[in-house]
Amino acid sequence: MLESLLLNFLFLLLPVLIFLIFFENKFHTYNRYILVLLSSLSMVLCMAFPIKLQIGFIFDLRYIPFLVVALYGGFRYTFPLYIVLNIYRYMIGGEGTFHSFIFSTVVFILVLLVSKKFIKQSSRIRIWSAVTASIITMILYLSVLATFFPVLNTEFWILAINALTTHAVVMAIITILIEQIITNSKTRESLLQSERFNIMSDLSASVSHEIRNPLTVTSGFLQLLNESKALSQEDKKYIEYSLLELKRAEKIVSDFLAYAKPQSENMIYSNLKAETEYVKNMITPYANMHQVDVQFHFHNTLNIRYDKNQIQQCLINLYKNAIEAMKEKGGTLFIDVSEQKKAIQIKIKDTGIGMTKEEVLQLGKPYYSTKNEGTGLGMLMVYSTVNKINGKIKVVSEKGKGTTFIISIPTKS
Repeated sequence: MLESLLLNFLFLLLPVLIFLIFFENKFHTYNRYILVLLSSLSMVLCMAFPIKLQIGFIFDLRYIPFLVVALYGGFRYTFPLYIVLNIYRYMIGGEGTFHSFIFSTVVFILVLLVSKKFIKQSSRIRIWSAVTASIITMILYLSVLATFFPVLNTEFWILAINALTTHAVVMAIITILIEQIITNSKTRESLLQSERFNIMSDLSASVSHEIRNPLTVTSGFLQLLNESKALSQEDKKYIEYSLLELKRAEKIVSDFLAYAKPQSENMIYSNLKAETEYVKNMITPYANMHQVDVQFHFHNTLNIRYDKNQIQQCLINLYKNAIEAMKEKGGTLFIDVSEQKKAIQIKIKDTGIGMTKEEVLQLGKPYYSTKNEGTGLGMLMVYSTVNKINGKIKVVSEKGKGTTFIISIPTKS
């Protein structure tokens, strides 16, 4: 039994190990299909080499990869496994083929009903939920199997105990490994993002200060030159154009300074009420132009220290992006500021065009934008500002249904 158990465990580790070695750092859609293929192979191997008990009964771990993909992937990625499971079970033949089809169908439907809720839970709850799902699946399976026994003898209970224990332990190990991979990936991305922001901040501050000084001097001399009576009107027109371009250059420099470290003269200790209301009032006319209704709610008493100018610019970028996502048909912009377990939560929700999962993953990276004319620097500034106050951004989006930005900012206890 031990030999076949270890062999099955190896089959189940196969998709996890291959993904960890070859695909962990490559975020492409086809990676998920490769995982589905590997999980199908793992499931078939578990059925081909079942665990044999000394009392003569056999059982396998086919439902562990099936449940893992169903819980983490949903219908789109589970359906191929459902087809493979039943086709291979039909090829094996023997008594119980029809029962296996009915049982797998019931499990397929039940697990998919809870998969969306499962994904939203914390890592620890997901582990316990997966183990519980595995135990419940085995209890249902054993209940069906019990109908084939005229009497529930000692052999049946030995089979039941071994099956339940094995499924619970193996499912726990697999989900712990999966959750650790997810945690490592998020931590690595967070560190890379933080390093990216620090480099951008230092570079922006250095370059902006160096450029602003000659711009100021040049602008001053041009203004003095413009007051000269010796110049013709045409010459003064050229000077006016030069001053306008210098003013535009100074605006660009100021925008770059927004990526720099918080300025001491702008630092305040507050609950964000003044900033969120100011930006809401400022953006409302723009929203009205695009038939967007703004709904604003503020329920927060927690205070944090922040650069008010950077926070205002951060919120402006988010509100403006949300409104532009609804400009074709109009919609509603929901803004909610509340306190959640010693943290300030800012929720910005629109009913616009939404984004794909791949687009969400690219947000905050330099020069990436979902808009044709966009540069991506606005979202980079948003992520940079939130990172400076140790906050986190969660993006939930669905194509055609809208996007929700959830910003969580911790406060000192």
